[in-house]
Amino acid sequence: MPILKEGELNLMTSSALQTHKLGVCFGTLLRAGDVICLSGDLGAGKTVFSAGVGAGWGAHDPLTSPTFNLVHQHQRERDDQTLYHIDCYRLKSAAEIDSIGFEDMLGAGGVVLLEWAEMIWAALPKDHLWIEVRVLDATRRNLIFQAHGARYRALIDDFIGMT
Repeated sequence: MPILKEGELNLMTSSALQTHKLGVCFGTLLRAGDVICLSGDLGAGKTVFSAGVGAGWGAHDPLTSPTFNLVHQHQRERDDQTLYHIDCYRLKSAAEIDSIGFEDMLGAGGVVLLEWAEMIWAALPKDHLWIEVRVLDATRRNLIFQAHGARYRALIDDFIGMT
């Protein structure tokens, strides 16, 4: 498990199933208030990883791409917490995120999972976890986790401990 520097983790997966399973493990560690930002080319595997995160977190329904609705809200039974799965692909600027109640979602105490987070970089909270998903070939992906803030450095450490 290569660690490039403090607060950064670099992983490779060899299939969509492995990317999903990595997301499942990661999702078990999320807690209220976490902001997870995903970046990567179209088809890189952001939604595959997100679906795994939702499953590991305990979402009632499977996470699917929220491209046309922009936001999908997911609940879990054990504590009725909310996971906000947001797709920023169609947003033209960070200012547009306000139109979907982004600040309210951040303040609601749920988990916020953003795909295409680079589209709203200016609106992101200072503390967050950035995950870049890179395509290596038809099946292999490189996921680079970058912690911004103490909570997310601890999250990476916890994740390293379970993988």
